[in-house]
Amino acid sequence: MGDEALSLWNKHCSSAVLGAVYNSTNEPLSPWDKYCSRSERGVGVRAVAIQAKKSTKCADIPPPRPAPNSCPTHLQPPEPPMQHLSYEELHALLAATLRAGGYNEAHAAAIAEVLARAERDQCRSHGIYRLTGILKSRRAGQNHGAREPTIDNPPERAILKIDAHGEFSPLAFARGAPLLAEKARHHGIAAMAINHCLHLSALWPEVETLAALGVGALAMCPSSAYVAPAGGNAPLLGTNPLAFAWPNGDAPPYVYDFATSVAARGEIELHRLDGKTLPDGWGIDADGAPSRDPAAVLAGALLPFGGHKGSAISTMIEILAAVWIGDHLSSESSEADGGLAPNHGTLHIALDPAAFAAKDRLAHAEKLLAAIRAQGARLPSERRYAARAAAAKDGIAISRENLERLQRIQQGDFAVELY
Repeated sequence: MGDEALSLWNKHCSSAVLGAVYNSTNEPLSPWDKYCSRSERGVGVRAVAIQAKKSTKCADIPPPRPAPNSCPTHLQPPEPPMQHLSYEELHALLAATLRAGGYNEAHAAAIAEVLARAERDQCRSHGIYRLTGILKSRRAGQNHGAREPTIDNPPERAILKIDAHGEFSPLAFARGAPLLAEKARHHGIAAMAINHCLHLSALWPEVETLAALGVGALAMCPSSAYVAPAGGNAPLLGTNPLAFAWPNGDAPPYVYDFATSVAARGEIELHRLDGKTLPDGWGIDADGAPSRDPAAVLAGALLPFGGHKGSAISTMIEILAAVWIGDHLSSESSEADGGLAPNHGTLHIALDPAAFAAKDRLAHAEKLLAAIRAQGARLPSERRYAARAAAAKDGIAISRENLERLQRIQQGDFAVELY
């Protein structure tokens, strides 16, 4: 059939008002087949359009039948939007990407671990998305990518100090966590300060790691100045997360990790990337006015959760995890980080349950947790644990777009943005 007839058929028969679309066996086509059977460029279709009031012109013009596989490439049935990887596969992929971005083996493995754990537990705000900033920091020369942390660990003291030398914190934490747990068992309580580190990861992997070593744990850190104090109108405090873990025997530990802002800054970024507006009360714009626009809030300030209560807890974290350990306040981090990764310290406190509680401490804690569940309430981290169990069975779902972007990064294209 010539182009003229093809054009006439499309003109008279390919309008959406023609109704259902059928194939040669008179069976309804799938939505994809229906879409693919009409080209955006007026290319012919392989279907017959049926209309309640069928056009005479349409009946006189037999529908064209293009050659097999003639549907334009961009209209071919898509690949599944998600691909499922094992934890080991995802970790290896992220570590390889980090090495391609300038990190040595040890730093790449440690950073990949916290990102892969977050992605596995469906904690998107601290998963693959964070890789963009981590690679950007390395390319900009904010860190070296290969410096080993220096550990100050006098056995007679309950305080452990680690200098990260301007690198991201995961490797320093990995080096220090077993030492901190050992100190806690020896002294009953111990603290670890990691100084001069860059930080873009969640705190729950850290307190969960300590719980797995048999100790209770608190962790906190400032960030950069993203949050206005209660009653204020400009960024001064960080998102200043606080995390806690209670070891629970053979059961998963009781863990929480939350920013002292209404939401983590990463959540605002994800709303921006997804084209979504923010809930009321999350932030203000650069003029101090309430805003639901993610871009405006990123240029303005987040708000603390719980008003003055969240603001007070955030201020405590500034004092304990910045002033107390001799590192940057969030406002000072903003002055020093050049718009890249927050540059500050972290504080971890470990407690040996055996040094404080009776032998029935696990049962005593479970009594409380069971009573909470009995009311139908959800405990912190239960959604993550459910996601973790699903990932162990079905794999970790990663979008094909992100997998393609990771491949491009490994090939040297560092301009791509992950989300």
